[in-house]
Amino acid sequence: MAKGQFSETDVCSKFITPALHTASWSETQIRREVSFTKGRIKVKGKTVSRGETKRADYILYYKSHLPIAIVEAKDDSHSIGDGMQQALGYAETLDIPFVYSSNGDGFLEHDRTKTSGAIEREIRMEEFPSPEELYKRYRIAKGLDEEIEKTIMEPYYEDGGGKGPRYYQQIAINRTIEAVAKGQDRILLVMATGTGKTYTAFQIIWRLWKARKKKRILFLADRNILVDQTITNDFKPFGDKMTKIENRKVDTAYEIYLALYQGLTGGEEDKNVFRQFSPNFFDLIVIDECHRGSARENSEWRAILDYFKGATQIGLTATPKETEDVSTHTYFGDPIYTYSLKQGIEDWFLAPYKVIRVGMDVDEWWRPFKGQLDYNGTEIPDKVYELGDFDRNIVIRERTEAVAKKISDYLKSTDRYSKTIVFCVDIDHAERMRQALVNENADEVAKNPKYVMRITGDNEEGKMELDNFIDPKERYPVIATTSKLLTTGVDAQTCRVIALDSVINSMTEFKQIIGRGTRINEAFGKYYFTILDFRKATNKFADPDFDGEPVVIYKPGPNDPIDGGDVGWVWKDEWTGEGGTVITWGWEGWGNGQKKIVVRGVPVSVSQERIQYIGPDGKLITESLKDYSKKNILSSYASLDDFLNEWNHVDRKLAVVSALEEKGVFFEDLQKEVGQDYDPFDMICHLAYDRPPMTRKQRAEKAKKGDYFEQYGEQAREILNMLLEKYADEGIDAIEDMNVLKISPLSRLGSPIEIVSIFGWKEKYQAAVRALETALYQ
Repeated sequence: MAKGQFSETDVCSKFITPALHTASWSETQIRREVSFTKGRIKVKGKTVSRGETKRADYILYYKSHLPIAIVEAKDDSHSIGDGMQQALGYAETLDIPFVYSSNGDGFLEHDRTKTSGAIEREIRMEEFPSPEELYKRYRIAKGLDEEIEKTIMEPYYEDGGGKGPRYYQQIAINRTIEAVAKGQDRILLVMATGTGKTYTAFQIIWRLWKARKKKRILFLADRNILVDQTITNDFKPFGDKMTKIENRKVDTAYEIYLALYQGLTGGEEDKNVFRQFSPNFFDLIVIDECHRGSARENSEWRAILDYFKGATQIGLTATPKETEDVSTHTYFGDPIYTYSLKQGIEDWFLAPYKVIRVGMDVDEWWRPFKGQLDYNGTEIPDKVYELGDFDRNIVIRERTEAVAKKISDYLKSTDRYSKTIVFCVDIDHAERMRQALVNENADEVAKNPKYVMRITGDNEEGKMELDNFIDPKERYPVIATTSKLLTTGVDAQTCRVIALDSVINSMTEFKQIIGRGTRINEAFGKYYFTILDFRKATNKFADPDFDGEPVVIYKPGPNDPIDGGDVGWVWKDEWTGEGGTVITWGWEGWGNGQKKIVVRGVPVSVSQERIQYIGPDGKLITESLKDYSKKNILSSYASLDDFLNEWNHVDRKLAVVSALEEKGVFFEDLQKEVGQDYDPFDMICHLAYDRPPMTRKQRAEKAKKGDYFEQYGEQAREILNMLLEKYADEGIDAIEDMNVLKISPLSRLGSPIEIVSIFGWKEKYQAAVRALETALYQ
């Protein structure tokens, strides 16, 4: 039969699937069209949608937890190996050893377990390997014996609701299980905040425990709320086999133990509760946030690990730490698997974010005039005070108030009930920020005084509200102030705004802070978040050690809206929107031990306006928006003729607009500079090719004066005139979307089916719309 007779779907159903069945692959081992990432998040205005996911045509499983082969299908106009490069990319991401490409004529096999010799070969359709044959090859390559197999074949815990590990969790779990089965006793897993480290730890512990490879397990954390969350959520299936060590009491009758570092150690020997266990009591210890204390050689936390040195120890962290005193890698070794913040955002399992940078006029430097007195009537030392001094050594009340106003303005322009975190210099600063935020949001505080709260380690009332803050179902508190109490581990799923009003020197701490906003909660509409930066902290995005770039950085001027107005966002070349609400955070303690200088009466205002975008290489772009847009348009269409040829021949003009948006042409932003009344066609022609633009209304009036309408009856002309009015008001996307027929005024003429029938049928209506567009853009 001639080439091109079979589509990709035909190739799958008529050739590949039968070949797999012939090779003894069961239906439970074959998964078709497997999506292993989330779709890109696209936000325009208040509308959120997801783009396409990454999807493998076939993934073959030896066991439900062990993917062993991937197959990429192509229609029969392609060669056998045309899908191989795509399949190899997927296989590398998914950690799958055997890779196949097929067009229905045969298979091209790539064996990723080999490092020499022929790693690719063509085989006939009937020669596809059986599950046992592939597993035998896998077993030899991995060096598995019967004892190791017994452990790695233990399945996942299944809750009956269909929840299973995501692809990266599966890799982390499988690699860890294999390493433990082979006798490795120190293991490090690096997974970005919000990617499910605790769930991953649960599945690791469950499989090792059920296989009886490990019988007594200790899970260590450094925050009480982390232990409590773990017990009630991910670890719940352990039931009565599990206990929490508290009140310095030990019961050796359990198998799964959870504890705080602090609950097991103390300054005096009799407070070291962990010594009530024998050194060989635990055979597995899992350390959450292991960068915090366990990697420091002289820490009390490290003493616990040294005491149970015979146990296998697995460290979990989002931010491994390497300093002179602390080394996560030295203690645990190199990570057995890393899933970075950048990868999580690219896979769209983590929320992307926008950065709004706000610079005050005093931030560059401030110097008191001669003899100037502070708030207490004491002369202020004559020196230049810089950004790092504010709220640590000197307090300018007006600056705190200006920051609180900007945060509040953002919330008022977006959503006043979106959870927000403001990181402050210390508790004293956090308390002053709370007061300033209360005054800026007096109307909301009058409704509920918990609208603004300080949540710090020294404040019981604030700490009691922590659960309410992180509960997506609870509205209050909306704005909270705190110290380091919540910088790590707290699962604030609906945090939409992070405000930074503290100089952050540690990259580890910066990543942890950003991690407070990266969780996605689709049920509550949390898809993205905003960072409000008042201290240049987001300069760390340019640091090579940071692995998750921002999508857009906006610096408002003195009179600009804090939310950027209708500024479009780009999540890795996609459009987005905005969100908002506040928690203020500060560093633990009331200050540095020195009395702070408090100043009143200093005029403070926003001093800068600057928008920076992220280019394809992940670097900040600082050239003007117009120049940057022109360059990107010309990279796609070198001449006006090239652009017009494409524009005039596509069925949908929005396809051209979307393609340019993905290249970094920010049409919504350009409208603010070129004019709100111009559509993308005129902005493109004007910016890139120096053509004078026409407004949408001018184009609509011009189209009405042409002879286009003469071919249609009265009813059809009425519909087309309404579409022209929609175009003049809203733009080209309004008339290309069939949903416009459901909206007034067109909906008054009948149902969409009735309106389309006036033109004959759907295709004729769509042809009329295309002809209308031709009249618009002649």
